[in-house]
Amino acid sequence: MKAVVQDSYGPPEVLELREVERPVPGPGEVLVRVRAAGLDPGVGHLTTGLPYLVRLGVGLRAPRVRTRGMDVSGQVTALGPEVTGLRVGDEVFGTCAGSFAEYAVVRQDRCAPKPANLTFEQAAVVPVSAVTALRALRDAGRVRPGQHVLVIGAGGGVGSFATQLAKAFGAEVTGLCGPAKAELVRSLGADHVSDYTREDFADGPRRYDLIVDTAGNRPLSRLRRALTPRGTLVIVGGEHDGRWLGGTDRALRALLLSPFVRQRLRGLLAVPGRADLGGLAGLIEAGRVTPLLDRSFRLDEVPRAVRYLAGGHARGKVAITMAGPAETGPETGPEVTDAAEGPTA
Repeated sequence: MKAVVQDSYGPPEVLELREVERPVPGPGEVLVRVRAAGLDPGVGHLTTGLPYLVRLGVGLRAPRVRTRGMDVSGQVTALGPEVTGLRVGDEVFGTCAGSFAEYAVVRQDRCAPKPANLTFEQAAVVPVSAVTALRALRDAGRVRPGQHVLVIGAGGGVGSFATQLAKAFGAEVTGLCGPAKAELVRSLGADHVSDYTREDFADGPRRYDLIVDTAGNRPLSRLRRALTPRGTLVIVGGEHDGRWLGGTDRALRALLLSPFVRQRLRGLLAVPGRADLGGLAGLIEAGRVTPLLDRSFRLDEVPRAVRYLAGGHARGKVAITMAGPAETGPETGPEVTDAAEGPTA
């Protein structure tokens, strides 16, 4: 089969499309014919091996898992031992190690039936970003109806899901984004849209019960200033050029500071499971949440796709498709290395 693999850390060009052996599902696993895969900033970090902190879990000198990609949607083609509740031919979405390939092995507890009203490309961009948004709001943020919620990076991957989910939970939502994404964020259901190029959310009159920060690297002091006295901050993103910790240092500092202040300061690491995926599928099929797909790239265009996402201008999510071109955006897009909002998952 064809798969996107890497032998060493480096720029996106280390990702190469090659012929590799088709994987075999083990106990509790299924083999999925991949129809589409989702792309998130984590792929960029695993490609470059930066910040160095990421190498502790994936390989110090070179990646132990050579095939890239995590989000997946496709059709079950074979069952491993001890698999229950799934059959050959089922359409599923979920996560795995190595979704940038024609076939991938997926654990049965990391996938769920694909929402019937989504294409494979739309379904592929849901698992990591939508579950992250869900956990940020429901578990870390403890969102309740009537609360005031600020979503930073509301036009990005996690942010677009967080905006819709916060509304579904009954919150009043303010989306922070750049001017190019303002109308898009309004279309997601945000009650208010704040343009970070024209106003400072921390200096305004509004205070928030919950802030979900999915983008940028704003100081904790500014974020806390925008919270109510007992509000909650959940950091699920952050990018800067630090080669050792990258943007993870803010979440670490927030956890250390939280016991000494009245506000709740939280970081987040979410691993999608069947229950969360099933719950999201229900919201999607009910029309309360819709994946925001910016564009799709072919499997042989993964390096280009990684550069596009790193530019920080994607309106929602980016997919990798096993079929021919299915781009929903312009033929070419800006390929910059820095953006005010930063790349979002």
